[in-house]
Amino acid sequence: MNKDFWKIVFTWLETASLEELHHKRNLVQQMLGQIHDRGLKSDIRRILRFMDEEILARAELSKLLSVA
Repeated sequence: MNKDFWKIVFTWLETASLEELHHKRNLVQQMLGQIHDRGLKSDIRRILRFMDEEILARAELSKLLSVA
């Protein structure tokens, strides 16, 4: 996947709602089971990791803001 694709992914991660993140993560996880190309599977796993990181970061931020 090219540099422009990754820019789009990162922009979406920063702007998507938490609900959108969870929904798309489930869809991408389902896609992973249907793909047989090793390179594409690697990219999909990377996307899933970025989604997980964003979800965790938002949870931590929410936790910090609720304590303050």
